[in-house]
Amino acid sequence: MPKYVVFDFDGTLANSLTLFIEAYNEMATREGYRIVQESDLEPLSKMSIPERCKYLNFPLRNIPFAAPKLYRYVRESGVGFQFFPGIKELLDELKEEGYRLAIISSNAKDIISQSLKAHQVDYFDEILCSKFIFSKDKMIKKLLNKYKLTPADALYVGDEERDITACNKAGIKVVWAGWGYDDAEVALKANPDYIAENPTEILPIVSKLSVN
Repeated sequence: MPKYVVFDFDGTLANSLTLFIEAYNEMATREGYRIVQESDLEPLSKMSIPERCKYLNFPLRNIPFAAPKLYRYVRESGVGFQFFPGIKELLDELKEEGYRLAIISSNAKDIISQSLKAHQVDYFDEILCSKFIFSKDKMIKKLLNKYKLTPADALYVGDEERDITACNKAGIKVVWAGWGYDDAEVALKANPDYIAENPTEILPIVSKLSVN
């Protein structure tokens, strides 16, 4: 039975794609990488992260060094992230039902905190972040250890293949958020435990697990 519902931030709670593409393109123009055009979005959504890096002529090893540049652009833009439709209502319902909420993300903690404050959301007990995009399994284990949770005590909701892979490594169940960025063609290869096409489908999944 899950006690904690853990969310990815970008692409799951926040619709941040447009702003991060702007940030990436600004960096790509300066540093000589391929910029992302509107016509690139669909094919990129069907690629793994290594495939995307190859497509954009961007070295995979440079991701940890690029992240601070992208976050700086986001901070300086002064543009906040919007929640996906139905997310605020979902968080309200989960909190009302007594579930503890957490975020595990590759975004910067201060950006996430500012976005939550702007939406008047103060429901989250924990926000764990890392610029290393393939380290979410370690952050999940850190959360479990900190609150003395078993893998069955947590359920993760994320939109990317790497979210699903991280949960499989950490041994917790995961819901693929079908409204996010990764196409089903990519995400389902990682074998999520559950699929939600929109936020209204999350609470029934959590409730069913709580009964079992």
